[in-house]
Amino acid sequence: MYLKKYNLKNKHALVTGAGKGLGKACAIALAEAGCNLIILSRTKKDLDLVAKFIKRFKVKCKSYTCDITNYNQVKSIISQQQRIDILVNNAGNNIPEHFTKVKTKNMEYLVKINTIAAFNVAQLCALKMIKLKNRKKIGASIINMSSQMGHVGGPIRSVYNMNKWGLEGLTKGMAVDLAKYNIRVNTVAPTFVVTPMTKKFLKNKKFRRETLNNIPLGRFAEMSEISSTVVFLASDAASMIHGTSILVDGGWTAK
Repeated sequence: MYLKKYNLKNKHALVTGAGKGLGKACAIALAEAGCNLIILSRTKKDLDLVAKFIKRFKVKCKSYTCDITNYNQVKSIISQQQRIDILVNNAGNNIPEHFTKVKTKNMEYLVKINTIAAFNVAQLCALKMIKLKNRKKIGASIINMSSQMGHVGGPIRSVYNMNKWGLEGLTKGMAVDLAKYNIRVNTVAPTFVVTPMTKKFLKNKKFRRETLNNIPLGRFAEMSEISSTVVFLASDAASMIHGTSILVDGGWTAK
């Protein structure tokens, strides 16, 4: 009986940054739970591979090549959708630099993709969600992809810290404003996960060793451990979880 609440059949989810890494894993996990997908990425080749995989689950999948920082492009795609019930606001990036050496152009780019674009996508999707007549009855879920770095500080990550702490604050503000529509808003905050984005950082043996020493469980997170948390938050099993963050960090922030 309770497991039925994890079923996302007939739901429609939009996932940004779905071409690879965590976005890809989340899109596939949602499809496995029965959800129809709308996937966005900058790279058509990546999207085509993900869409092909998703169709194995006999769900619908629309894919759009898109630069998430291009507001008009994103607005056009979202306005074309008949309905959106779930948003996984996942697209983002990081350029690790010591605070004293952060280049202005890198800081502005990261704010643009991690903060401004995330805000715009969330607002556009929320407006689409609200338009559905029975939204208050059936609910909706917005999941902003945060990080443990939205809860603690980290070396050579001051801009990323700023972005992710901001996202945590945005999530709480959204949660208060959107509650009356039964649109739940939460973040998932992973520790280091081996993805195409983190692979290059983790090649540094000293950084890898120090990072593992900070995780009490002594290992990096698997993408499936993040995507399963996203599916949970997207489902009715999480119907009372709102305005908070689920840390998937192996105990990093417990110390």
